[in-house]
Amino acid sequence: MARWRVGVDSGGTFTDVCLFDEEEGRVEVWKVSSTPDDPSRGIAQGVEEGMRRVAPDAAEPGAPVSYFGHGTTVATNALIQHRGVRTGLVTTDGFRDLLEIGRQKRPDLYDMQADKPPTLVPRDLRRQVPERVRHDGRIDLPLDEAAMREAARALKEAGVKAVAVSFLYGFIRPEHERRAVEILREEMPDAFISAGHEIAPEFREFERLSTVVLNAYLGPVMRSYIERLTPRLRALGMTATPHLTQSNGGVIGFQTAAEMPVRAVLSGPSTGVVGAQAIGTLAGFEDLITFDMGGTSTDVALLNGGQCKLASEATVHGYPIKAPMLDIHTVGAGGGSIAFIDSGGLLKVGPRSCGADPGPACYGRGNPEPATTDANVVLQTLNPEYLLGGRMAVRQDLARQAIGRLAERLGLGLMETAQGIISVVTANMARAIRVISVQRGHDPRDYTLMAFGGAGPLHAARLALELDMKRVLVPRNPGILCAMGLLLTDLRADFAATKLLPATAASVAEVASGFDGLAARAGEWFAHEEIAPGDRHLTRTADMRYAGQNYELPVALPAGPVTAETIAALALGFAEAHRQRYGFVAEDEPVQLVTLRLEATGRVRKAVLRSHPEAGPDASAAITGEREVWFPEAGAFVRTPIYARDALRPGNRFTGPAIVEQMDTTTVVLPGMQAHVDPYLNLILEVTA
Repeated sequence: MARWRVGVDSGGTFTDVCLFDEEEGRVEVWKVSSTPDDPSRGIAQGVEEGMRRVAPDAAEPGAPVSYFGHGTTVATNALIQHRGVRTGLVTTDGFRDLLEIGRQKRPDLYDMQADKPPTLVPRDLRRQVPERVRHDGRIDLPLDEAAMREAARALKEAGVKAVAVSFLYGFIRPEHERRAVEILREEMPDAFISAGHEIAPEFREFERLSTVVLNAYLGPVMRSYIERLTPRLRALGMTATPHLTQSNGGVIGFQTAAEMPVRAVLSGPSTGVVGAQAIGTLAGFEDLITFDMGGTSTDVALLNGGQCKLASEATVHGYPIKAPMLDIHTVGAGGGSIAFIDSGGLLKVGPRSCGADPGPACYGRGNPEPATTDANVVLQTLNPEYLLGGRMAVRQDLARQAIGRLAERLGLGLMETAQGIISVVTANMARAIRVISVQRGHDPRDYTLMAFGGAGPLHAARLALELDMKRVLVPRNPGILCAMGLLLTDLRADFAATKLLPATAASVAEVASGFDGLAARAGEWFAHEEIAPGDRHLTRTADMRYAGQNYELPVALPAGPVTAETIAALALGFAEAHRQRYGFVAEDEPVQLVTLRLEATGRVRKAVLRSHPEAGPDASAAITGEREVWFPEAGAFVRTPIYARDALRPGNRFTGPAIVEQMDTTTVVLPGMQAHVDPYLNLILEVTA
């Protein structure tokens, strides 16, 4: 019996399933509607339907599965909707209100009415206890255990389900936090407990506090989700150990994910970047801007030399998180984004979305508001009769009615309004890409735009023109690339230690001992995950800054023992990174090392993408028909050939205008563009006019 590796990406609109045959290298895909009330139900349904399709003779659908990887938006959605649990906080006496004070910054500097996100722990559930550790690790005041026990009993009486513990300088000397956790577990055995030194052992008190509070707030939600999903997978006969993706692009076991949900806040988008990295390298394009457009949002990232930078800190939906995550920028622009007229009479699209249910107006489930998908159905860039290869019927009449009502209010024609929606969405996405490129010293014209997600290839050509980019790469299965990325990634964990040191030879011993300590922790993780010695890999970096700067830049450490030459190389690397990001180098300013980081990677067997033989330039055999498609360049409908993606072969070439349809997405090839298929069945669009 064939063995299958299965990756599942559970999004806000669809749940994508990628199935890889280990013996033949065959890739199959499946897609079902998500079940927001209980995402585990949609996942189990997608796996069962997909496996019955590829392995109909198996006694149980899950029996042939040798590996199961999963990306989820459960933590993200719980944070967005503020559906975490009732959470308490224990902190150092005098710092009760730090969570609310934060950095005293408004979300928007020039918006006097801007609202800060709600504080996740109300003041009456924030308890302070006497204890004090100095910045150098000396104990000024031992932990008052009686006060700690009293705080635990008060929180239990208040009915909290989770407790966060974060003491001042707990990351330098964690004894007080450890003892506080012991007392909490004695008094509240059923509560979810998170400690700062375990979740974010780094400096910056507010960001560490925010991270551990988020972890506690989301912990029971993630644990409950995993407890629902695990038996569903077992019921399918699956014996493979399930894994969940982290925000850093690696995967971890379900147990670790349940303990550290804050590391899975960007679980879904991160695997798309991993998949893009692998496919882009095979295709010969390592400098990529990834463009992942789904039903609810669009995620973009920049890859230099095939690598996406790792951010040690990010703000997600208004909350600072100090945890390693791929540098991904998200905007509320997706196929389900709703178009509306703002108070100034201007057309806007998103970030509000119609989601999976009821979905866009064309789904016929009662939503009267026009969405981006409705605009594409009216323009007929999307099939006006059905989606998902015929499995989902759509109603163009309802889409026309919804956009027609908007057109009347704008005083425009139906087609101009539909195209206006696409133009606004394109501008929103272009702005997101400029954030991760132009604003960081990178010219988008030097990169290839890699489009995936259910709606990415539909909008990629126009987005490329907006940014003056000359090439678009559409992978073979763009709608499920996040799911495929799960089959192309390794186990991964990140370890960090704050060490404020000058970047001079005098720091060699402390830097070396710091990395030795991180390596010991990584060794424990390798053993826990049962990674063979030959499959272990460590990568060292250091966060660096000029003395007095408020933000750091990561710099890779040269291989080998830490010596004076290592520190000198770090200083040179920092100067180059600073020039790239900020455009200058302060020659005479002293440089500091701030945080030492170690990335531990456990290599696992991954899906192998295979090339296919050349079939010649003639693509006419893939044409399935024609339809009228609205192109603003012509100001009218244009008779356009429709190509079946499944029938396109390596070497095939054709020119726009053209539409390429497949089960999981639709690709638009604009006039003035040429498309060809490479040996890995990627579709590459290039501007010729």
